[in-house]
Formats: sequence, structure tokens, C-alpha cells
Amino acid sequence: MSSFAVKNLRTIGSAGNKVLGIVSRELDLVEDEFRRQASSNIEVINYLGEYLRSSGGKRIRPALLILGNYSVGGDGARDNVIRLATVMEMLHTATLVHDDIIDNADTRRNRPSINARFGNQAAVLMGDWLYMAAFETALAERSLEILDILTTLTRRMTEGEIIQMTMVGRLDITEETYFDILSRKTAYLFSACCEIGAILADAPPEQRATLREYGMNLGIAFQLSDDLLDVTSEMENLGKAAGSDLLEGKLTLPLIRLLDEVPKVRPQVEQVVLDGTYQALPRKRLNKMLDENNILRDIKHLADEHASAARKGLEALPDSEYRSTLERVLDFVIERSS
Repeated sequence: MSSFAVKNLRTIGSAGNKVLGIVSRELDLVEDEFRRQASSNIEVINYLGEYLRSSGGKRIRPALLILGNYSVGGDGARDNVIRLATVMEMLHTATLVHDDIIDNADTRRNRPSINARFGNQAAVLMGDWLYMAAFETALAERSLEILDILTTLTRRMTEGEIIQMTMVGRLDITEETYFDILSRKTAYLFSACCEIGAILADAPPEQRATLREYGMNLGIAFQLSDDLLDVTSEMENLGKAAGSDLLEGKLTLPLIRLLDEVPKVRPQVEQVVLDGTYQALPRKRLNKMLDENNILRDIKHLADEHASAARKGLEALPDSEYRSTLERVLDFVIERSS
């Protein structure tokens, strides 16, 4: 593991619990709501829904909606806030299900992915069912504004997956395309969580905009950190196959910059993609090149810049323990090890 990867690592459990402890009661309510919404009178749906829910996860997205709501004077424990927070986690889970099918992923959160365990057909249908269940729940709010955000979000996430699919196996992906995919697949969801939290608190437009931009910057920082972890972490830390992005033919920012700065490594990277193994370019050697060319350092700095922009924006919100928690979420995202 590179010198970057071993620095300041924290376990997800202790760090996450510490940061999100202020809304632990509300997140318990989200778990209960998720269990209710993912249930059905069809036995197999009950079973698959519980398998997905019990797989766990950081629950950052519903926490952001709740924290955003509290930070602008809302009541984050109110029923409609819990319902919408659950909707965001259900949408996220549905996206992961479909992503794993597309990527032929075997592992998710240190256990077999739903497609590996139950097959692609069941996984596709369960992902679709979760999407529909999420929108059915959102309809109960009777807010065209929120539905507009959710439909736009879902379209963007789907477009991001399609764009990424067209780039699989290609080594000519640009940074512009990379950030377009990142925004669609990750950052817009973070942003929507924060903005919907503000809407449910009847926050004024400027506070909504503040939380929307906070979510975008947080989402970008989150994905940059995730891409660094993919090339530096071991599986037991990451909860999925480490180094899987390149094996699946997906070039993330570390590899895009390495190919730009060290063109001679292109044939080896291409062979890794073709073979689906790191035999042509062992991960240890790859990490060393990324470290020696300061690529890991520079991307970490870029993630820090987005986190700093998010932190600066929060100054427009009232000072509170919830705003402080949103600031600590930024540190958690940057320093996480899984």
C-alpha cells in the first residue's frame, strides 16, 4: 500500500458512528421505514428487500437529508422527513443493484452482491421494484417540486451510467468526461438529499441553494476519495473487490492522470483491462507510480478543495450543532478508509 493510503486511516464503524451519532435516533427510524417500504405480500420480494436492507451501508445520504433539514430549522424526526430520507437510501440501493449487474460484481459491502447470490434476473427486477417503491413513497408528500428533483436526479444517474458504459475499456477518457460521469452518478444524489431536506423545512431559497451546493461539493469529494481508495485499499477495508474499477475497464482520475503523465505505461494498463487481472501491472507497482508522480497527493488535494468549498458555503447557515455535524461529515468523507 502506498504512503498515501496508510496515512490517517479510520475504521468506518467508529468514525461513522461518531460523526452521525447526533441523528442516530432518526437513522433508526429510517431503518424501520426502509424495512416497511421494502416489504411486500410477495414472499420473494420480502426476502430480497431484507437482504439488501440488512447489507448495511454508511447511510450518509439519508443522514444528509435529516441534517440538512435540522440545520435550517426543520424537525428531522418528522414523519415526512424520515420517509424522504428513506426514499433517498432506496434510490441509492437500487442504483447499486443495477451497477453491480452491469459490472458483474460479486461483492458488495463484504457479502455476495444480490446478482451474485440470486442471479441477474432477480436483481434487475428487484432494482426496478425499489425504484418504483421509492417514488410511490415520495408521492405521499404531494410535492411537485420534490418529485421534479427526484425525476431529474434519476434521469441524470441513468445517463451517467450509460455514458460510463460507452467508455468501458477506453483509455482516451478525458477529465471532463470523468467529472461529468461523477456528477451524474454521485454528486447530484448528495445534492438532492441536502436540498430536499431544506425544502421539507420550508427554508428560504438562499439556504436551499447553500445546501444544494454543499451536497455537490461533498459528492465530488466523496467520489474522488472513493477512487483513491479503489487503487490503494485492500478488500477487507473497502468492502468490495479492491482495484476493481480498472479490471472492469473503467478509468478513474488516478489512471487518467497517470496515462497523461507517464505515457509509456499505456500498453501495460491496456493489458490489465484486456486480461481482467493485474498480472501485466501489479497493483503494488501501479500504486508506486501513482505515488512517485504525486498523482495521489494531487487528487487528495483536489478532494480537499471541494471539501473546503462545501465548508465555506455552510457559513451562510445558522450556527448550530447540525451545521457543525455537516462540517464533520466533510472530514469523515476525506479521511475514510472504506
